[in-house]
Amino acid sequence: MQQRKSKKILIYFFLLLVVGSINNINFNGLKFQNINNINITGLDIKNKLILFKEIENFNLNNIFLINKLDLKHEIESNTLVENFSIFKRYPSSLDINIEKTKFLAKINKNGRIFYVGSNGKFIKNNTSNNELPFIFGNPEVFEFFKIKEIIDKSKISFTEIKNLYFFPSKRWDLELIDNTIIKLPNDNINLALNLAIEFLNDHKFIDARIKNQIILND
Repeated sequence: MQQRKSKKILIYFFLLLVVGSINNINFNGLKFQNINNINITGLDIKNKLILFKEIENFNLNNIFLINKLDLKHEIESNTLVENFSIFKRYPSSLDINIEKTKFLAKINKNGRIFYVGSNGKFIKNNTSNNELPFIFGNPEVFEFFKIKEIIDKSKISFTEIKNLYFFPSKRWDLELIDNTIIKLPNDNINLALNLAIEFLNDHKFIDARIKNQIILND
């Protein structure tokens, strides 16, 4: 009885060695195809090439060995990117779909003109867009988004804004495209703005800095 068990154990062990050897041979002989196609959508040709150069330093020799987290970090560092998705198309292609950020305003930083993107980033760009409002002063990006949200919820459109003036006291002035100036307070900005809007048709200077008061000057 003991001999039969020993023989069975030997047979199982032998079969295990054979199967393991076959699998090892197949695995060692298996060659993964290199990535030969990267498709980037959502950007113009120039910025596609820039993004491609930014990601080409990664290990793109094998679609199974790509460090997806590092690749995501590299794409996110591109200031034009709002959102994105990465799809692996086996065996040898990558699809990177980009949602480009929207340009909201312009600002001068250290002598250079930047766009403020809806992704919260300052974007270098050589193109000119005179339809965007210009930000004077040096606000943090969150301060710009705060005043923009207030404007968007008010009775005027952000497209009616020509310039935004930010002061060290954290206060804003707005200049509309018809050259009307609205001076806003530090607090209760939304209430002050909506009150000031009531006088837009008749006055070009509206001072709403004092609570519950409007000072007008033609």
